[in-house]
Amino acid sequence: MIESPAPAPPGTSPSWGGPARPPVRPGIGRFLVLAGVFVCAACGLVYELELVALASYLIGDSVTQASVVLSVMVFAMGIGSLAAKRLRGHAAAGFCAVEAVLALVGGSSAMALYAVFAWTGDWGGLWVDGPRCLLVVFSLVIGLLIGAEVPLLMELIQRIHRQDAGGAVADLFAADYVGALVGGLAFPFLLLPVLGQLTGVLCTGTVNVLAGGALVLGLFRRDLTRRARWVLLVANLVVLGVLGTAAVLVGDFEQAARRAVYGDDVRVAVRTEGQEVVLTGGVHGRPVSLFLDGRLRVGGRGERRYHEALVHPAMNGPHARVLILGGGDGLAAREVLRHPGVRRVDIVELDADVVRLARSDPALSALNGHVYGDPRVHVTTTDPFRWLRRAPRGAYDVVVSDLPDPAVTADTKLYSLEFYGLTRRVLAGGGRLVVHAGQVSCRRRAFWTVDATVRAAGLRTAPYRVADRDDGSGADPGRSASATRAPRDWGFVLARTDARPVLGLDRDERPPRTLTAAGLAADALAADRTRIRGLPASTLVHPRY
Repeated sequence: MIESPAPAPPGTSPSWGGPARPPVRPGIGRFLVLAGVFVCAACGLVYELELVALASYLIGDSVTQASVVLSVMVFAMGIGSLAAKRLRGHAAAGFCAVEAVLALVGGSSAMALYAVFAWTGDWGGLWVDGPRCLLVVFSLVIGLLIGAEVPLLMELIQRIHRQDAGGAVADLFAADYVGALVGGLAFPFLLLPVLGQLTGVLCTGTVNVLAGGALVLGLFRRDLTRRARWVLLVANLVVLGVLGTAAVLVGDFEQAARRAVYGDDVRVAVRTEGQEVVLTGGVHGRPVSLFLDGRLRVGGRGERRYHEALVHPAMNGPHARVLILGGGDGLAAREVLRHPGVRRVDIVELDADVVRLARSDPALSALNGHVYGDPRVHVTTTDPFRWLRRAPRGAYDVVVSDLPDPAVTADTKLYSLEFYGLTRRVLAGGGRLVVHAGQVSCRRRAFWTVDATVRAAGLRTAPYRVADRDDGSGADPGRSASATRAPRDWGFVLARTDARPVLGLDRDERPPRTLTAAGLAADALAADRTRIRGLPASTLVHPRY
């Protein structure tokens, strides 16, 4: 039997609309409401994690993106809770409407963000006022709707079974937190690997609208007028139709978006455990390009200039034993093996799929000179940081750090003082380290922070930059701007254990195609003109990039 509500104080109206008339017993009704809380909480957390993950993939700097999404969303949840007080008199209809809008907005958020990213065609500037603003808008709207759920659900659970406020809040938040746990675990371990970013969040939106609609139209339908029931039913069906149609077309959408980002000659596109790997070109005379999470890693005709500038200055001296950190594409190893006297090359690459492509893809393996068929080359697929902790002391004459940009937060530990301390330990006496330190032209502070961090590890440095002097004659006019836009320059830090290194080229090796000793000296002077002094080193507990 449903208990009667306590009378409201004189001169006031009740805070709730009286007992509901559910088609089931109160105990079962209460359980169904808490089950709805559980499902909606799981969906809400998936939306949050999806925004953080997608922003990290597309923009980079995962710490900043997570901070923006979560702080905006929590703020919006507070505003949404306050705003929902006005809907308490129509809690059932209000909750059903909120869930329908939340499912539509949250379920379509990934496609909308990826679409804006793909068709704006710029990885940098437009994100300041375009997709990044859209990210904030989605965080704000989703947070408002999630915040509105709690007071409405509190009202519904009280209408099923009147109880003290403390007990109702405890029940509600227990179901909410357990649902958040399930959603938080389902996203990385089920939705992302099995369904992918876009399909996973579309399915989450579908579950969300089904749970909200079933709860209200099934359990609280007697609280609704005939017209309200039909309006809510049609709205839920429309949201289901939109999400279902998007799920059916998501494959075509991904292909179109990928063409917009990378051009029409995408040959390979795979999602590994840690990143998206895309290969373009390599046929009909088009240069090979390798993209990792949308960022150009090996770029057409500028590739040779980058790898020659990375490797050859460090090989000016003893170089029998060489360690390459990263460089799973084999292109740095190609340049290393051009030097006589190299007896062993160890490559430590985190992503096994990059190595697999470098071995098996005809265009990429031809570009790297089939280095993985050379018996001197040995590859290990593991975390370079972890590998260095177990590496023997003084084992290498040269260490080449061919790692992604330090501004990508996931890789900042590979540009830390601790990492360079481990690297220094594996260098032989007089050994050299060279580090790819990102673009100088647009990330000057990050570049000089790398230099300061290497020096703090006890190494003497000679920083230099090399401009991309490709005239673009090989560019494919049919490709998008984002796909053809290579870095304007590359920054490097050459370091030595016992003395300041001298920038030069190995006289025993035939000269590189794109470098000269005089050019390197000029490049070092160009880099020095951008110097920022007094920067602190970046550490694991205090990253500075």
